[in-house]
Amino acid sequence: MLKIYKLPIITLIVSLLTIPSSAVFAQTQRMPEGFDIHKGVNISHWLSQSGGRNGVAQNEYFTEKDVALLASKGFDHIRIPVEEAELWDYKEEKYKDAFVLLHKAIGWCKQYHIRAIVDMHILRSHHFDGKKNRLWEESASQERFLQCWRELSGELKKYPTDLVAYELLNEPVADSASQWNDLLARGVGLIRELEPKRVIIVGSNRYQSYATFPLLKIPANDKRIILSFHYYNPFFFTHYKASWTAHKDFSGPVHYPGATISQKEMAQQPATIRNILAGATEEYNADVIEQQIMTAVKVAQKLKLPLYCGEFGCLSSVYRKDRLHWYKDVKKALDKNNISWSVWDYKGSFGIIQDNGEEDDKLIKLLTRD
Repeated sequence: MLKIYKLPIITLIVSLLTIPSSAVFAQTQRMPEGFDIHKGVNISHWLSQSGGRNGVAQNEYFTEKDVALLASKGFDHIRIPVEEAELWDYKEEKYKDAFVLLHKAIGWCKQYHIRAIVDMHILRSHHFDGKKNRLWEESASQERFLQCWRELSGELKKYPTDLVAYELLNEPVADSASQWNDLLARGVGLIRELEPKRVIIVGSNRYQSYATFPLLKIPANDKRIILSFHYYNPFFFTHYKASWTAHKDFSGPVHYPGATISQKEMAQQPATIRNILAGATEEYNADVIEQQIMTAVKVAQKLKLPLYCGEFGCLSSVYRKDRLHWYKDVKKALDKNNISWSVWDYKGSFGIIQDNGEEDDKLIKLLTRD
């Protein structure tokens, strides 16, 4: 902290002039309702994107031992993606066993003194890949979205506001920002009727990108909201060889820092591949990452609301040294600006638990050290 009364006036002026511009915008808002989170992990492929309801396998995928491990490593919260098809059948009846798992997870969080975010990750009418998005076209789909939250609130309202928070919808992909802003307002209004003090997490349209944050509109005077963005830039680097991407067949090297693919390497690719990789020669480093994140920080400052990075991560297919360098630079930018975060993910191709079931000690230490 700068102690003004001990500095000569000329020293003070010089000090203020030399403070990095980003420091002016660093997040200062406290988390509401005692929902104090800093370092978290996404529990993916459990109650969402699990490939279907898997009975015993789903029970064993994430257990009390996992929560105990995360707490022991220094993580203070988990983000639990949930999927409509994992919690309700096609008759809109609850799968009781799935809700039992959700309640167990929250109970383990309470036991090990960490917090939980319940994130509506996928609806039957809306998938963040942009392929199944009837949500913006059908009033019935919007009503179903709201009904899901009525029923989730009915299940979860017994939990303290400093233990559980709700994330309205993961990575909305509407045709326009106003479509999402309108539905967001309805969702916040519904939860406020049911639970006036519950902390609600919301992000902007188009995949919760920092770039669309200036178009985000939040209900006025609601101070129990946390703003959330996701960060996966540069995408060709973090999603190298990802089977669900257009560039999945590119097998050349990728790099960080610098250009993900050099001009020379790009020139060696056939035109069909070059078209798919448009933009991959852009330079990325710690400064670029922070500049991009600052777009979201400035909006949070303007709205006087806390900011959270709900997802960031890089596939293990990336050359390890470059991958760890990227994690280090993203974490540095988040920490510098007092942005709480949750890494994607716990188990899986991005995981801090490797495919062989072993902990990625180096990555975990990088993420959890202050």
